[in-house]
Amino acid sequence: MSKATKIAEKAVTVAAQGAWSVFERVNRISPNPSFIPRWSEKPLLKSYQKTKPPLGWPRTTDSLCPKCVPEIRQQILDGKLPHEVLLNEKVGEIKAQIIERDGKILMVKDCPKHGHFEDVMSIDTAFFRHLEEVFPGRDIRAHNDEKLHNHGTSTVIHGRGSVLTIDLTNRCNMMCDPCFMDANQVGFVHELKWEEIKTMLDNAVQIKPRRQMSVQFSGGEPTISPYFLDAIAYARKVGYNSVQAATNGIEFAKSKELCRAAAEAGLRYAYLQFDGIGNAANSHRKVGNLFDVKLQAIHNLHEAGVDIVPVTTIINGINNEQVGHIIQFALDNPKKINFVSFQPVSFTGRDEGLSDERRIAQRYTQSHLAHDVKRQTGLGEPTRDWFPISFMGTFSDWADLVHGPQADWGQLSCGCHPDCGMGMALMIDKETKEVVPVTAFLNADRLAKDIAKINDAARGKFLSILGVSLALLRNYDPTKSPKHFKITDLLAKFDKCFGATGRSYGKVSGDRTMADIEQRRADRWNFLFIASMWFQDLFNYDFRRTEQCIIPYATQEGEISFCAYNTGVGWRNIIEKMHMTSTLTKWYEEHGRHEIFAGGKKVGMNEAKHSLVLNQEHVTAAANDTLDKLGIAKNAREEKLRARDAKLKQDASDANMARLYREHILGEKPPETGFIPLTNLTNTAAQAAPPPAKEEPVMGD
Repeated sequence: MSKATKIAEKAVTVAAQGAWSVFERVNRISPNPSFIPRWSEKPLLKSYQKTKPPLGWPRTTDSLCPKCVPEIRQQILDGKLPHEVLLNEKVGEIKAQIIERDGKILMVKDCPKHGHFEDVMSIDTAFFRHLEEVFPGRDIRAHNDEKLHNHGTSTVIHGRGSVLTIDLTNRCNMMCDPCFMDANQVGFVHELKWEEIKTMLDNAVQIKPRRQMSVQFSGGEPTISPYFLDAIAYARKVGYNSVQAATNGIEFAKSKELCRAAAEAGLRYAYLQFDGIGNAANSHRKVGNLFDVKLQAIHNLHEAGVDIVPVTTIINGINNEQVGHIIQFALDNPKKINFVSFQPVSFTGRDEGLSDERRIAQRYTQSHLAHDVKRQTGLGEPTRDWFPISFMGTFSDWADLVHGPQADWGQLSCGCHPDCGMGMALMIDKETKEVVPVTAFLNADRLAKDIAKINDAARGKFLSILGVSLALLRNYDPTKSPKHFKITDLLAKFDKCFGATGRSYGKVSGDRTMADIEQRRADRWNFLFIASMWFQDLFNYDFRRTEQCIIPYATQEGEISFCAYNTGVGWRNIIEKMHMTSTLTKWYEEHGRHEIFAGGKKVGMNEAKHSLVLNQEHVTAAANDTLDKLGIAKNAREEKLRARDAKLKQDASDANMARLYREHILGEKPPETGFIPLTNLTNTAAQAAPPPAKEEPVMGD
């Protein structure tokens, strides 16, 4: 686009500023009351009606003791306590303070029995403050939900959520660290029956507000469930447009037929485990060719019409240097990747009982991510370009207003606590690969305030669209946008996201075709969203976050907050044990053992070809060895092995000291076999000890 065109567009934005001033003054006159949409029994909330939890610091909140909770959970699993204790008592709960110390935000808490605990929540106080200050407030309180939301202090209270997760099975075809559900290690199989899957999906649409959530099938590895494809199709039938699979990609890499079948059933997104660029960067997952598997899975899925979201568990000392590599991978492949999700590690499941040394060394927060993105890619000013994902609630409210009271579904609304998740949007030219943060040329903070005023006035569709168009233009700076980006592109991208005008950009509903998919992909501009979801663990648990969770799990015992299910009091362990399908022995007898890739075993693929652009320097980079240099274990298995070896050495040392005491103090004669060196004692003790964990474990080892 020529410089003259950019100047002309600047003039348009100046004119829009004047028009907005008139519109905003008139719009304040006699605002309309909010309507009650078909998908809710309560009216839409105006911005000033939204409540907020206590924010800022210092503040006090309700948390959990990292030692009490596992002890009480084990009593429930052993049958010594009924699980109803979680409904009626504040099990393991203690108060916590969120404070500032030495330029960091910390959670500190004390248990009368187990003492003091503290952990870092942010390494940047200004960034932490920014995320909380732009939080627009809680969503509509959930209602018509008494049967599904009844989990004591862990109950979800606000909103309907944005991603409903259903674990189809606890079986997995990998055996890796970290694993928040400790897959393949609990000694039994928990796998949903078909009627249970249908019931969970049927129940989900009964809760109000009834929002157009994404349904994510997870596990274990969902693709090894016999009902994987049926579940996708049924979710579409119920009415969900966005059906996802949280997957390691192995089965998709092995079979193009599975990719096509999943797409035909209605799979829209594959949330693909993706820990870095190159096999070395993925080596902690213990699959010999895991990166090659990821590339083939992306190729096969994209070819079938499924969109791919690389999902990265970020751990300090394991793969934190991969943040920039992964984003660069997305930037190099804008026609195939339009969403990247980072998940700072949550110490739960296989890693719940870790040492303080490892926890402190591996802890990674959202503030770490914002600074790593800036440092490793040069993109993103932390307090300008990153916002809590709940920030988009104001925009969803506008779409709900425009779609009117007769809409069957509300807009997807990510109304979580500002400490839970955040995002940064990049606008990428698919042709030239030029990239600019959206908030570098669009004043998002002021835009959200403008749209909140439009929402509060509650006008009809025409005036609401007119108002938001003026707001977009007045907050847009064409001189800072990508070279070929136009005002019409800005308006079209906004409309494409929220479907306000009714213009077709390619259907996303259950009857979409490959032609619809290709139409949506033909857009020159890739709106790449870099997201972060920071799931809690027992060291940073905050019940104010749990009660407005947007990622509930559908279970046989109702819908439970993601963090309350996987961490918190640990509903997962209890519910899976309560509703286990089979003991491991019986399962093996009836079904045999499924294949597990571990210990460096490679996945066999029918073909290994793709058209993805790769940075070879990133592909061939060595694995992160930071923890090795520090002498810190990388995972739970290493910690257990080190603890066992230390005990063997201590036992050998104690035995040798006892021998010396008997000989030199008590005057006892040494055995006829003579002196046994310390090294021999160590070897003898090691021979008597149980063998270490196998490099190629099977389920239940």
